[in-house]
Amino acid sequence: MITRLLVANRGEIARRVFRTCRSLGISTVAVFSDADARAPHAREADLAVRLPGVRPAETYLDVERIIEACRASGADAVHPGYGFLSESAVFARAVLDAGLTWVGPPPEAIAAMGSKITAKRLMAEAGVPVLPSLDLAAPGEFPLLVKASAGGGGRGMRVVRDADALAAEVESARREAEAAFGDGAVFAEPLLEAARHVEVQVLADGHGTVWALGERECSIQRRHQKVVEECPSPGISEATRELLCAAAVRAARRIGYVGAGTVEFLVKGDRVAFLEMNTRLQVEHPVTELVFGVDLVRLQLEVAEGAALPPGPPEPRGHAIEVRLYAEDAAYLPQTGVLRRFEVPGDVRVDSGVESGSEVSPHYDAMLAKVVAFGATRTEAARKLAASLRRARLHGVTTNRDLLVDILTSRAFLAGDTDTAFLSPGGPLSAPSPLAAGSPVSRAGGDLPTGSPVAGGELPALAAALAMAAGRRRDAAVLAGLPAGWRNVRSQPVRARFEEAEVVYDPLPPGVMAVSARPEEVVLEHDGVRQTFQVARYDGDERVYVDSPAGSAVLTPVPRLPEPVEHVAPGSLLAPMPGSVLRVEVAEGDTVAEGQAVLVLEAMKMEHRIAAPAAGVVSDVYVEKGQQVEAGAVLAIIQEESS
Repeated sequence: MITRLLVANRGEIARRVFRTCRSLGISTVAVFSDADARAPHAREADLAVRLPGVRPAETYLDVERIIEACRASGADAVHPGYGFLSESAVFARAVLDAGLTWVGPPPEAIAAMGSKITAKRLMAEAGVPVLPSLDLAAPGEFPLLVKASAGGGGRGMRVVRDADALAAEVESARREAEAAFGDGAVFAEPLLEAARHVEVQVLADGHGTVWALGERECSIQRRHQKVVEECPSPGISEATRELLCAAAVRAARRIGYVGAGTVEFLVKGDRVAFLEMNTRLQVEHPVTELVFGVDLVRLQLEVAEGAALPPGPPEPRGHAIEVRLYAEDAAYLPQTGVLRRFEVPGDVRVDSGVESGSEVSPHYDAMLAKVVAFGATRTEAARKLAASLRRARLHGVTTNRDLLVDILTSRAFLAGDTDTAFLSPGGPLSAPSPLAAGSPVSRAGGDLPTGSPVAGGELPALAAALAMAAGRRRDAAVLAGLPAGWRNVRSQPVRARFEEAEVVYDPLPPGVMAVSARPEEVVLEHDGVRQTFQVARYDGDERVYVDSPAGSAVLTPVPRLPEPVEHVAPGSLLAPMPGSVLRVEVAEGDTVAEGQAVLVLEAMKMEHRIAAPAAGVVSDVYVEKGQQVEAGAVLAIIQEESS
């Protein structure tokens, strides 16, 4: 019997496992790096053990330190979560050799699937359809996909469309795989474009029972990482569903699988091809839990204790959709900083690794939370999820919330027309472009009625201006009872200037009336329609955050007497995020072409290529390999060629 469980992971999955443990009366142990010293998962566990350092290799990927943490805390079982060591046969063996209970499949099963190259051979032997492997030196066909043999999550994965790019992309994939999984082995297979990415949840006990708990559609991805997942898939036939589930059960039986796992496939028309088997709990497991009415973590723990599963799984009901809320911008670049406020309302499940006040660091994955909605129908689940995201208050760090709402409300998604090209250029929904200047309102809410004399972004800016004026009156040391901007003889309207918009708020525009205005809340009536705006400001953050059911806005006030700013030289390449310089591709004096790689940054376990914006000559290089840089740091300067 498990009495004290250590979760060898961090963030939302650690909190998720702790939640089930508390319901079962199992004591919990967290491990935390120095970067996670104040993280919610470290605080919520009954006990927590520090792993000195911040890099994954010296903390969450250090097998000896994790085992020592078990000894120090008295843990008698280990749950690996997902990512990090969750698919390490070496770690699983170390846990068992230490006399602890391993909440996962046998090390032999992990090893069999840990190498995707070996996995494909085993699956073919079991009658599971697979794609052919290609020779990396002479593949013979393009486009192809280079993949890490170990791990997943899009790391170590590259699309290659011609022979000229092959060598560089293979090397890049190897480096990224080595950094993420400690194994730089990669392989290649044909790229099956515009296919559906569908996976089957399996659960097996040690007594010969194997469940297939339906399928999940995971086609909507960016950087080969899933963004939206749902159960069941909206676009496969019942015959294909039965084929997938039968193949997944054969796969699990072929390797003597025990515990929770996922068998992933590509589906295009009637063609089905095995992708990989993840020998762990998946990020998207909540959609299966909601549709089948099970707690997969509880079932994992019971199987690890030797319990037998019932002969068959529960019957599915309804539909569940999950979105991954990331700290990233519209170009999918990870963002860091303090998450000033994190509130997601509505009838949804929120599995998060953060809370209001959390620090989003550059050391780990940029996912803030998974937000999941369940409904009797797919339409109901999508509507509930979109409404919750619209009303979410997410302050301090840029997120992909707008993109998620765009997806959930798009015609293609609602029609079930999803595939892996959904977010690709030219796909049903490409990456969103930045908002038009002067319209700070988030697309999460939509616009005002057509023909309105007030621009779509003006009401949030008016609310911000009125809230700031109310705050100034509240904090005034003298004459606090006078209206803001009061003059004996008025000569000019009172304006508020933001980098994103400029508004006159005294007098208000025609048709707009202020029902009430407080520093934290403003109620405006526009053409007889009343809206409430929540307004927030934070110490150390000059921005104003405005939220309403109609959307969200972030506005930056323009100071009346701005401080001098440091200008960067023309042609400067700036770091888009904090990170480490992985390598420098050029030297001072080199001539570069437009789009040529100048250097590569590593941040949040991903490589980010910094390219020359135009052809020219490298006049200065300010960084070197291994150097840590902050966002906005000048990395190099390219002097453009004169036309």
